[in-house]
Amino acid sequence: MSETLLPTTVVGSYSVPEWLERAKTDFHQHRISRTSINEIYEIAIKAALKDQERAGIDIVSDGELRRDNDIDYFLERLPGIELPALAKVHYYDYYDATVRARIPEANDASQLRLVDDFLFTREQTDRPIKFSFTGPFSLAKRIRNEAYAQADDLVFAIARQLNHEARALAASGAALLQIDEPFLAGYPEAVALAVKAINLVVEGVDVEWAVHICYGNRHARPAWEGHYDFLFPAILEADIDQLVLEFARKGYDDVALFKRYAPAFKLGLGVIDVKSEAVETADLVASRVERAASIVGADRLVVNPDCGLRHLPAKVALAKLRAMNAGAAIARARVRGVTLSGRG
Repeated sequence: MSETLLPTTVVGSYSVPEWLERAKTDFHQHRISRTSINEIYEIAIKAALKDQERAGIDIVSDGELRRDNDIDYFLERLPGIELPALAKVHYYDYYDATVRARIPEANDASQLRLVDDFLFTREQTDRPIKFSFTGPFSLAKRIRNEAYAQADDLVFAIARQLNHEARALAASGAALLQIDEPFLAGYPEAVALAVKAINLVVEGVDVEWAVHICYGNRHARPAWEGHYDFLFPAILEADIDQLVLEFARKGYDDVALFKRYAPAFKLGLGVIDVKSEAVETADLVASRVERAASIVGADRLVVNPDCGLRHLPAKVALAKLRAMNAGAAIARARVRGVTLSGRG
């Protein structure tokens, strides 16, 4: 995706300004039209991309600004999912979703219409794009299952739908796709199931694949606490190129897991705490990157925030991305000319 040593990217979401929050809620309360909200989304996405470019980010995203939260954008588009009401008191609330019959098999039509989102983003920037969507395990956790005797089968059915969508995205030119599993840390016993579902999503889709797993970022607060050792060794079976994890908030001890297990995939290293408005210095970011590089190898790292930036004010989000980019540049300069790989 990028030949840059220690490339910088984002996890996905970008700062949601207050005016956009009001517009989203107004839409759900039927005070503005879908045409109007789509026009507002396009303006917000252009601004988010501009901020990422100004910060020097190598691989950008659309900021996920069309999405109310990490779940609903997909559930309202998945076939077979019943939503009793599309109106919400507040845009960030979750829908009550139910599946009463088996989800139909994917057909040739793009069910989730994510290709349109990608193509719009592609028109706005010349930089490489990361395009993310929530994974099947987390989506299934927000659905009342009345159709499948085995809950795992609901997860796999969603995975097959997402695989079809991923194929359409790849055909449209997407080169880096990310699966977000924001609920997995709360169900450590389900890692093997989640990995099987992830492999169904990526099957036959020739792009660079990332998976993001964090400890929750609902209203800028973690939902769980712990260590990433729960992922191993099951995550080693995931057919992915990059595992994107949070470290800045919780510390870097878990980076050692990458030395212990020597996975084939790269590490997306969280170096920016998205749950704090304090802006990191470039030197602090550089020290975090260099510490991880000494364990994993600089050529095995991608530099990113811990999680999405949606809960941070725009000025803070931009300042944090600038610090992240500057810190990565410092670390990059220091490791050039030395043996890059820390493996073996």
